Amino acid sequence: MAASPHVPFFDPESPVFRAHEGGKLGVHATQPLRGRDDLALLYTPGVAEVSLAIAADPSLSARYTARGNTVAVISDGTAVLGLGDIGPLGAMPVMEGKAVLFKHFAGIDAVPIVMESGTVDELVEAIARIAPSFGGINLEDISAPRCFDIEDQLKERLDIPVFHDDQHGTAIVVLAGLLNGVRVLGRSLPDLRVVVSGAGAAGVAVTRLLQRAGVRDVVVCDSRGIISASRADLTGHKARLATSTNPRCLQGPLGVALEGADVFVGVSGGSVPEEEVAAMAPRAMVFALANPTPEVHPDVARRHAAIVATGRSDFPNQINNVLAFPGIFRGALDAGARRITPAMKLAAARAIAELAEDDLSADYIVPSPLDPRVAPAVSAAVAAAVAAE
Repeated sequence: MAASPHVPFFDPESPVFRAHEGGKLGVHATQPLRGRDDLALLYTPGVAEVSLAIAADPSLSARYTARGNTVAVISDGTAVLGLGDIGPLGAMPVMEGKAVLFKHFAGIDAVPIVMESGTVDELVEAIARIAPSFGGINLEDISAPRCFDIEDQLKERLDIPVFHDDQHGTAIVVLAGLLNGVRVLGRSLPDLRVVVSGAGAAGVAVTRLLQRAGVRDVVVCDSRGIISASRADLTGHKARLATSTNPRCLQGPLGVALEGADVFVGVSGGSVPEEEVAAMAPRAMVFALANPTPEVHPDVARRHAAIVATGRSDFPNQINNVLAFPGIFRGALDAGARRITPAMKLAAARAIAELAEDDLSADYIVPSPLDPRVAPAVSAAVAAAVAAE
């Protein structure tokens, strides 16, 4: 198992450790077991009738088992939060937390599953073999570029929704914020020059979804600078990005891309010098989403940008995936969707954005992650998108 580079101080009496002691999940029965009659209904002999009916018509499993309201939250622990490769046991508290959010916001029973890492084919095979227990698969904290192939292969192989939240949840909430950002500033998506710092899971998904929403000028940067067709070191997903981004054929470091840019989306960590932020266009937007340390500190970003968003809860405009994934799965499960499609993601982003419209301002471009309206609104929008498709 990979060792964490972080060595936190272990204090079993601290509020954090006490909140996690014994885990954050349990199992509860949805039917009472009060005596022999209940036992005969819930287990033998009654259960045999249900099993035979499902064997004859597998679609009945969504109604007569918990499968129709159960999602697997799966990780191999190779890209956990900002901690990196800390292994499956290190990932387990995060997966449990995700399951708590599924239940709290959308009433979905989520099961955390962590597994030893392996090749793409090994992980796909393992996940596919346990998939009959679930109505959906939420992939989490799997390192790039493996995460792209794992998701793609599972989507081809399974007939239930598969969703890599690090990619698509981030992209959906970024788009929601940007939709309202342009409203506040009187701009339009097609006219924006957007720079995405990070070509991993989130960076690729943000780029693709913004393009689908109408953004025409996106420049993506990795640790070596601007991704362009002129670079000879690009392979795989980065080579594909080079064919559809950077329409002005820029070359060089991130600072070159930021000159005159309208939007910065940071999903890579690291630090952006203040002078590079200052070189952005007037009334720019900065989405510095690395957590807990944004690529640009919000106080610095505000000196040069009209709208600033982060991944943190202690600053305005928190871009938090919990705005997206509970409602997306709720809508997909309720509608019987077999896929999470681009149309569903766009519908989710618009639904999130609309909830902030009444109080829209530079410091309020997305609703609070704790807003109880969010998951139902996203669920309804996703279900409608399923029906329309």
